[in-house]
Amino acid sequence: MRNDNGYHERSATAQKSTLISAAVNIILSFMQILSGIFSGSQGLIADGIHSLSDLVADVVVLLANKKSRKPSDSDHHYGHWRYENGASMILGMMLVAVGLGMLWSAAGKLLHPASLSEVHVTALWVALAALAIKETLFRYMRRVAIRLQSSLLMANAWHARSDAASSVVVAIGITGTLAGYPWFDPAAALVVGLLILRMGYSFAADAMHDLMDRAVDEQEVAAIRATLLETPGVENVHDLRTRKMGDMIVVDVHLEVDGTQTVEAGHSIAVAARERVMQRHRVINLLTHIDPAQRPDLDHLPVG
Repeated sequence: MRNDNGYHERSATAQKSTLISAAVNIILSFMQILSGIFSGSQGLIADGIHSLSDLVADVVVLLANKKSRKPSDSDHHYGHWRYENGASMILGMMLVAVGLGMLWSAAGKLLHPASLSEVHVTALWVALAALAIKETLFRYMRRVAIRLQSSLLMANAWHARSDAASSVVVAIGITGTLAGYPWFDPAAALVVGLLILRMGYSFAADAMHDLMDRAVDEQEVAAIRATLLETPGVENVHDLRTRKMGDMIVVDVHLEVDGTQTVEAGHSIAVAARERVMQRHRVINLLTHIDPAQRPDLDHLPVG
């Protein structure tokens, strides 16, 4: 049932990119949090906590990458691919929690201006350095995610991009504070919290739809249909349905063939169509139903 073309290479590449992301986030989080404490920047501390949440996200991705590659067993006939969908939902919920925490902290600072402290110029240089590092990390992870067609890695990449966006806002906030407007820094932390909250909701909602058997996009469905129609003996197809299993696809389809052929001949056509699709697409299983091309609607007639 499994399409093993490049799976091991795909898993190894995903693991490598995630480990690089984890190493970067360890360094960044400690650098930002410590610099924020010593320089008095609430925004920089918030940004450091965001980087720390990225590290937790990297751990989730590594675990999901390992678990999803487990073969099918008696309890999971289609394998464990949906570990990736579940992990994407966890990432989204983590972002929502981090965003809410930042909003709470920043709002408290704005409501109590007396608690605001001066910010040292060092905070600005740290924020700009973090921005450059995070943007570079995002571009690398996004390139890997596109090459592997991994929604989980793409979610993690955009998690890194949210860090870069937050660093821009933090840098602006620190600049405003240094210019004599101390409320700029917590205001920046507030904006960062809103950005993270919105992104987390988007990821969680997207993963929920995938867990509810959302179909792949129309472009990929059309490509699978074209591959089926190229199979010798297939005259037409109907009831082509897809659902996501992690970043892979499960397909079921009705193939219309010459009804005067033997059952053995029809079976051979179905096997050829299945192999062709699984070799060309991210399909781990394709279930076929053979219909006579002369009356392909027979299976839709009312019973009795």
